[in-house]
Amino acid sequence: MKNKNEERILLVNAKDEIQGFEEKLLVHKLGLLHRAFSILIFNSKSEMLLQRRAFHKYHFGGLWSNACCGHQREKELLNEAVHRRMKEELGFDCNLNKFFSFSYKTKFDSGLIENELDHVFIGISNDYPKINEEEASDYKWAHLDDIDRDIKKHPETYSYWFKIIMQEHVQIIKNFLAQKIN
Repeated sequence: MKNKNEERILLVNAKDEIQGFEEKLLVHKLGLLHRAFSILIFNSKSEMLLQRRAFHKYHFGGLWSNACCGHQREKELLNEAVHRRMKEELGFDCNLNKFFSFSYKTKFDSGLIENELDHVFIGISNDYPKINEEEASDYKWAHLDDIDRDIKKHPETYSYWFKIIMQEHVQIIKNFLAQKIN
């Protein structure tokens, strides 16, 4: 099996139309627009599952983020990719629904560039993760308001894309929770 940084991920244009595939690390070095996904998991108490990314990851190591994220691979459908990553990172799977998408581009001190069209999926589960230590070092459940306060107090401890989700999309997440859980 290839090294994870050598896996080929899906390149897209601004309309999310497939443009080809390229090696993951090269995509981040060149800042090519690619399809990504972020998964938000909530339990029946309306708490969000957060994971602390493994410290050895080539970017954002040791930062808190949403439950799971990843990239669609060559010869893989987006729906297959999100469930594959749930099992790989968290050791469980649940029903997921596509919620919204957003794009962002930013360059980091490491020289890597994130240029993603991020599809956000949401699920509800009371399962506890069996984290894959190659992917995550810890996890916790927290309420949205507590997460929001902590991001404002310690923004450097959270992944870039998760801060965007929390800053720009938290109200639609709260509306979803009010309908689905309460």
